[in-house]
Amino acid sequence: MSVTDRTIQVIRNRIRAIPDHPTPGVVFRDITPLMEDGPSLHAAVDALAEATENLDYDRVISAEARGFVFGTALAYRSRKGLVLARKPGKLPREVISVSYELEYGFDSLEIHADSIPPGTRVLVTDDLLATGGTARAMCELVEESGGSVAGCAFLIELGFLEGRKRLSNYNVVSLINYHAPSA
Repeated sequence: MSVTDRTIQVIRNRIRAIPDHPTPGVVFRDITPLMEDGPSLHAAVDALAEATENLDYDRVISAEARGFVFGTALAYRSRKGLVLARKPGKLPREVISVSYELEYGFDSLEIHADSIPPGTRVLVTDDLLATGGTARAMCELVEESGGSVAGCAFLIELGFLEGRKRLSNYNVVSLINYHAPSA
């Protein structure tokens, strides 16, 4: 099944462009209007589920905070478990951690050391693919745990930042691709 052009347009119409946020020259893609509108949020989750329905996976991993929205929804729809990739110091048990580069800085993610049993196939998901740092970090956490990455799914891709290149070893799905910074 494929996502229709009409569905993509409904989703795209609910994403607001905020120029010069968080720094001059950056166009922030604000998904809060989409999340605030029930039918649009429903369409976005359904479209991501359709786009990933042919991937074989056991769990979903997503990064806080906006990634949790879509990761939780996909895990629920597919009846799979959800692995939370959190900022350092947020998880109460033993963790594994990875540091990575963002489009305008550095960060780290952690998961519980026992969240992904060896051999588990995991769908990496987030709201946005920019430079690929966050997604690549989640892939590394999956693989460091002994799991394998079944694919990567994103609501939005900033294609001009070429984050897909950092994920070239994986099947990558995005619903909306902005090919230029001001598009």
